[in-house]
Amino acid sequence: MKVPFNDLNLQHKAIRDEIDNLFNSILESSAFIRGEYVEKFEEDFARAAERNFCVSCANGTDALFIAMKALEIMDGDEIIAPAHSWISTTSTITQAGGKVVFCDTDDKTYTIDPKLIEDKITPKTVGIIPVHLFGQPADMDPIIELAKKYNLWIIEDCAQAHLAKYKGKQVGTFGDFGTYSFYPGKNLGAIGDAGAIVTNNKELSEKAATIARHGGLKKGDHIIEGINSRMDGIQAGILSIKLRYLNEWTNLRRRAAGIYGDFLSDNEFVRKPYEAEDRSHSFHLYVIQSERRDELAKFLNQNEIGTVINYRTALPFLEAYKRYGHSPSDFKNAYTNQSRILSIPIFPDINDDQIEFVSNKIRDFFYNLD
Repeated sequence: MKVPFNDLNLQHKAIRDEIDNLFNSILESSAFIRGEYVEKFEEDFARAAERNFCVSCANGTDALFIAMKALEIMDGDEIIAPAHSWISTTSTITQAGGKVVFCDTDDKTYTIDPKLIEDKITPKTVGIIPVHLFGQPADMDPIIELAKKYNLWIIEDCAQAHLAKYKGKQVGTFGDFGTYSFYPGKNLGAIGDAGAIVTNNKELSEKAATIARHGGLKKGDHIIEGINSRMDGIQAGILSIKLRYLNEWTNLRRRAAGIYGDFLSDNEFVRKPYEAEDRSHSFHLYVIQSERRDELAKFLNQNEIGTVINYRTALPFLEAYKRYGHSPSDFKNAYTNQSRILSIPIFPDINDDQIEFVSNKIRDFFYNLD
């Protein structure tokens, strides 16, 4: 049996007629950049994200950059971010003029450890970027307390956590901004690249929109020097279609995660994902841990099971951040986890037989070790 890491083809087949009709409508209207489809998606997603305002942009990386520029980061400002994430979380800090301050992650959730944040705060600290990694919400209450205590802003990186919830509230609703990616493989994915920023603050939303649209809200009226980060009509239309199914797809992901949990419950060689109390994991990724990760991944791949490592090198240990001179002891959890984590197939259309097959192959690998 072949089990792909993700199967977007199945997802698109189910909504193919809607997609075809959308393409025809966009071609007839020539609504290629912004326009009615983008405006509709912004309204739809603001409602789905439980925020008053949504500013669309070209991708999730731009969403982070635009949010930081809207918060007026100055050269040398320090922003605290988790040691385990995709590089966009921190590269955008540098690009916006700030300095990255890494914080280790919680061993179980892979999200930033709130207990370690306060020691990272200095007079130069201006903000915190918690990442809801893999679909697991970060522990927001203590982060919010610290932000209030030290007058810091919060940008929630929700790129992997569409519809995930913390204590009954959606992620992206706790900070000054929530930023999203709609990369094709995300739980809500476009057929190209796209992103969005959500907020309840009208002034911040207008600043973000101004930055994203060449520095002006009206064509030719440039208030500042902005960037070109506009969502196109096709991506917006696709996202509006998929958004109608997102809740169902999220529930299917959670169901699949539950079945994996049952099958892997008696496997002492694998650590399953942990869903923290009062949090609703959206399972963008199903990440297991094994001390023999690389051998396991090779075995699964040989048996036509797709796997991915998210991420092989924790951020502080990348060549890009060599200038900070960090050592493994600085971020013990992120360093340890980078050699053990493995993402196995999970997507809305994965079936029970595929989950059982993957789980059995994981069992076979460990039971047949020399």
